[in-house]
Amino acid sequence: MLVPKLATSLKSYDGKQFVGDATAGVIVGIVALPLAIAFAIASGVTPDRGLWTAIVAGFLISALGGSRVQIGGPTGAFVVIVYGIVQKYGIDGLTVATLMAGVILVVLGVAKLGGAVKFIPHPVVMGFTSGIAVIIFSSQVKDFLGLQMGAVPVEFFAKWQAYAERATTFNLQAVGVALVTLAIIVVWPRVERRIPGPFVALIAATAVVTIFHLQVETIGSRFGDLGASLPHPQLPHLRFAQVISLVGPALTIAMLAAVESLLSAVVSDGMIGSRHRPNMELVAQGIANLVSPLFGGIPATGAIARTATNVKNGGRTPVAGVVHSLTLLIITLAAGRWVALIPIPALAAILVVVAYHMSEWRSFLGEMDSPKSDVAVLLVTFFLTVLVDLTVAISVGMVLASFLFIRRMSEVTSISAVTRELQDEEDDSYDTDGEAIRRRVVPPGVEVYEINGPFFFGAVESFRETLGQVARKPVVLIIRMRDVLALDSTGLHALKEVVRRSRHDGTTVLLAGVHMQPLVALTGSSALEVIGSENLFATLDEALARAGEIVERKASAA
Repeated sequence: MLVPKLATSLKSYDGKQFVGDATAGVIVGIVALPLAIAFAIASGVTPDRGLWTAIVAGFLISALGGSRVQIGGPTGAFVVIVYGIVQKYGIDGLTVATLMAGVILVVLGVAKLGGAVKFIPHPVVMGFTSGIAVIIFSSQVKDFLGLQMGAVPVEFFAKWQAYAERATTFNLQAVGVALVTLAIIVVWPRVERRIPGPFVALIAATAVVTIFHLQVETIGSRFGDLGASLPHPQLPHLRFAQVISLVGPALTIAMLAAVESLLSAVVSDGMIGSRHRPNMELVAQGIANLVSPLFGGIPATGAIARTATNVKNGGRTPVAGVVHSLTLLIITLAAGRWVALIPIPALAAILVVVAYHMSEWRSFLGEMDSPKSDVAVLLVTFFLTVLVDLTVAISVGMVLASFLFIRRMSEVTSISAVTRELQDEEDDSYDTDGEAIRRRVVPPGVEVYEINGPFFFGAVESFRETLGQVARKPVVLIIRMRDVLALDSTGLHALKEVVRRSRHDGTTVLLAGVHMQPLVALTGSSALEVIGSENLFATLDEALARAGEIVERKASAA
């Protein structure tokens, strides 16, 4: 249902709930301030772009979204991909890629594919999330230590090699500011939980640097005066060839936005006992990423940590998210000039904390006890994210997970000659099965084979090998399909091959116990013409009766 949660939430809205939403919105707005600035700088853009992303995209995601408590804005998951796009294509390239991602998200929502995102395997999600955390941490070492060096290399090993070469150039004052910020973030929740620790740490660090005139790099010294006025909408200028080259990054942005926002919505549902509308959420994410770049914004999505903060402080409707955006707007316009005084090492410390929580290292280590195939997917995705590229990591992780799933499913599907039950006098395992083959009379010259499990391309080879082991060609071959609930085109092709080859050998093939999905697949393909509708039977008894008639007819003809 493409109806924003805001529209339905306001039907029973009252003053008490507004107080709760307003309080939560203000607190989340304060929490979002340092994060928006830090994520923007880590992404290779100016701090104001992060602020306007949180304001514009955050407002649209809350006003139009399918979750009651979702808080949107820039997140750590985008740092890696945004930084790469900016370095390769510039700000205009980032704007175009974000706009394209917005279109993709809207299309996904309108096409009602919001539920499909949940099928992304957990090892893939954890692998690239933990990998992003490692990259974020690695990118902050220079600012955390105040190293005197030029641009930080993009490659992981090259980055750490550069840090090692310039390790002796660290700034003791910068390290002190970063450590004090880190300590306040860790300790402050034990003192007061209502006021966010990162905000307190940022104010304290800024005050210390300003009062004592510490020789520490600030936002102002790196980026200059940011100003405090509303940005004017601007369209990017790119050639068509450049736009085509941005399709891959745009798909990555769209996928990350969809995955993170819907994961956040699911988590928040569990916290408040609600249900989000995934398709409406994707549409809102798309619109936010269409509008925000026009005002200088970067990609945005639902933020799990800020959404949880919203819930814990009393937010229960999208009004809290709207208030969060308005709070950021007021702070930006009223105190934007003071943002220039914020020390860079303090922001680096905040991002180190973000990376720590994002890594979920306990869950990551816990995954090591999972099946080996899942561990392989997790590690491949993780290392490709860190060492190669996020897009490659997700693509390879999904393909690997799919192949491993296919292998597991093919192992589940079995093909057996169930006629042998009649020859096993000591086997009593089928006596309790009313459909057991040994309860029936199978005419001489009839073989019954049974497929157990989905009959798809992963199980076809096993099917061919099993039937190829038949020593003498039977008069009638019955393929029992009572446990086949899914049949794909490769399975249909395999059945056609068996029927054609069997006819060449003088064997008639009958299908018994065909369920609805396989029956629909058969009737909608050319396989039915090859097999013959007269050779399809609802039960094994009907197929055996027909087989008896065929055996008698051929015997009399001989």
